[in-house]
Amino acid sequence: MNRFAVSNSPSEGPTVDEASVLHVDLDAFFASVEILDDPKLQGKPVCVGGAGARGVIASASYEARRFGVRSAMPSLIALRLCPDLIILPGRFERYEAYSRRFRDIINDLTPDFEPLGLDEIFCDLRSLRRLHVAPLLAAAQLRQRISDELALRSGIGLGRNKLFAKLASKQAKPRVVGGELVEGPGVVWVSPTLEAEWLEQLPVRALWGVGPATAAKLERLGLRYVRELAHVDEATLAQHVGVAMASSLSAYAKGEDHREVVVSREAKSVGHDQTFARSLERLDEIVDALKVHAAVVARALRGESRVARTITVIVRFDDRTSVSRAQTLAFGLDDEMGIAAIATALIQTINLTGAVRLLGLHASTFLERERNALQLSFAIDTTTVDPRVRASETGLERQVDREALRDAVDEVRRRFGRTSLGTASELKEGGVHIEVQRGSHAFGPNQSRSDE
Repeated sequence: MNRFAVSNSPSEGPTVDEASVLHVDLDAFFASVEILDDPKLQGKPVCVGGAGARGVIASASYEARRFGVRSAMPSLIALRLCPDLIILPGRFERYEAYSRRFRDIINDLTPDFEPLGLDEIFCDLRSLRRLHVAPLLAAAQLRQRISDELALRSGIGLGRNKLFAKLASKQAKPRVVGGELVEGPGVVWVSPTLEAEWLEQLPVRALWGVGPATAAKLERLGLRYVRELAHVDEATLAQHVGVAMASSLSAYAKGEDHREVVVSREAKSVGHDQTFARSLERLDEIVDALKVHAAVVARALRGESRVARTITVIVRFDDRTSVSRAQTLAFGLDDEMGIAAIATALIQTINLTGAVRLLGLHASTFLERERNALQLSFAIDTTTVDPRVRASETGLERQVDREALRDAVDEVRRRFGRTSLGTASELKEGGVHIEVQRGSHAFGPNQSRSDE
């Protein structure tokens, strides 16, 4: 995106009505946290991601970006660009701790905010009108607090809607030009004049939701810039990118974005996915992996005092095709054995003709745990050959029979640490290993097949 001259003096700044949406995005968040925790990494090219042949980069320090390394890049390519690249596996518990402090700082400005992941937040500033808050000054002070209290850099954008606020926060951040780091302004307000300039000069790839695949479709239509989208009929556009995307793109091309800042956003699912260093070829290997996934998901559910009625398994094969299966139950589960029984039954309905590259298990359709009405005598035809029905019965039995045991194990781990108590399957060489949600393989395996 081209850089334009922007006046950011608070005295020349907008009113809340002219800049009602603020977007703040932490710079290189995962990598920055790792460097803060290990100062010896300062000044070195550092990434968080999967270091193996199938790994991807999730976050790159600016020292790494000087070599052309960026997020979502395959790790093998990143290592070719920067042979000295340090790739760390990621520690989500640590990132979540920083994210909670980040949200506390935001909450001091306004409680009307919508987190997107761990490192970026939208704020609705309209409730601050009565306080006569100057948006540019408030944004500058917010950025300074994040720097002082978290030692993290950030970019903040202000605009009349989400579209412009997010574009502005990207514009506010540092960038690498010719291998050199160029500092950004830190805070950018998109004035009406700047809006018009951006809509005239921005590439379509800069718009929200336009990834490489959509950008390629638009380019085949001769649409490289936002200004060109404004002249295309929405119905014609829908034939190529779908109705929903066409509606969004047509609105964005006119500078319109009617999405509100959603203050309360509960997670719709809890899941665990793993890309394997060596693809799984046997059913018993897949079932063993599902048991680990089920334990992770079950602990996450119990940590939130919820149970889930819908269990979904996702399989991606070596040819990159994906298949998913889901089962919704009459009761909720938070027991790993019960969840594993359902997941195993779902796997058996998939034609496993190829090696499995990625396996995912997700739980959704939540109920509060204490309100989970277990139907202990619901009718079930045990003569059916459908493994999902038999698994439902098994899942219910596990949920009821093991409740006291689950609670006792959870209490021991809360008091004495996660690895203070483990099941037989969790005993590994060197002690107890408890896999965590979004664990060390969250961005792909850290060892290639040849390493094993």
